[in-house]
Amino acid sequence: MNGGLVRLREIMNDITPSERKVAEYIIAHPEELVSMSVAELSRHSEGSQAAVIRLCKSAGFKGYQELKLKVAGDLQQSGGNSGYQEINPNDSIDRIIENVSNNNIQSIRDTMKILKPAHVAKAVEALQRAKRIYFFGIGASNLIAADAQYKFTCINKTSLCFEDPHTQLISSVMTDKDDVAVGISYSGESRSTVECVRRAREQGATTISISRYGNTSLSQAADIPLFISSTENEIRSGSTSSRITQLNVIDILYLGVASRDYDQSVNYLEKRRNIVKLFR
Repeated sequence: MNGGLVRLREIMNDITPSERKVAEYIIAHPEELVSMSVAELSRHSEGSQAAVIRLCKSAGFKGYQELKLKVAGDLQQSGGNSGYQEINPNDSIDRIIENVSNNNIQSIRDTMKILKPAHVAKAVEALQRAKRIYFFGIGASNLIAADAQYKFTCINKTSLCFEDPHTQLISSVMTDKDDVAVGISYSGESRSTVECVRRAREQGATTISISRYGNTSLSQAADIPLFISSTENEIRSGSTSSRITQLNVIDILYLGVASRDYDQSVNYLEKRRNIVKLFR
């Protein structure tokens, strides 16, 4: 039972000011939360009791007790966690190596706390039975989509990825009930990606989203929402950690499908290795 602090950080920009007061207090004083009642948290955070209850709902908790349990779980696993580190002017190469690597590792660990195994299992099942898989994303997320297309093609799953947003939109309305559409956007608000997922869902395709935690437009448009975490300053860091967590989720899905038919997947991968060797 953990992931409470990750959820609160991820939704910080999406909640009301009164909820934000409570969330900021919890993040700053997680140890104190464990023994607090709703009334005590309300008094210390200078937020209302109603704001505490609304925050629990906004973060996806069943109630206040679940919030406390998950934060307590975070505290038990927090040994050695120094948090996210930004890249600053004139940082040494040693410091950049350390900070970038630690940020990527932390993002993956935080994503593990909010990635629901039941949703991953549904996504793997849908991808396994899909006639065609469409991967949608723009900008940096299109690179993730291209990587996903390559991986799934290597195990003989017909996969499509288009760089041009117009081509993506056209292909989304060509899907049917036997297809799966995967929308990738860290913000969950990339307009064309959201529209592709919506259109594919209207055609009967099973839709999967990969976005930051919260009620994003993309996660709401998908049948199966998968969430990632990357609490970084995207302007300074260029969304490096979010890219790593997206790739990690793609790897989880790819290997999940491959393991369902392990012998056949190994056979396909061996064919790939042999043909690629001819052109080295």
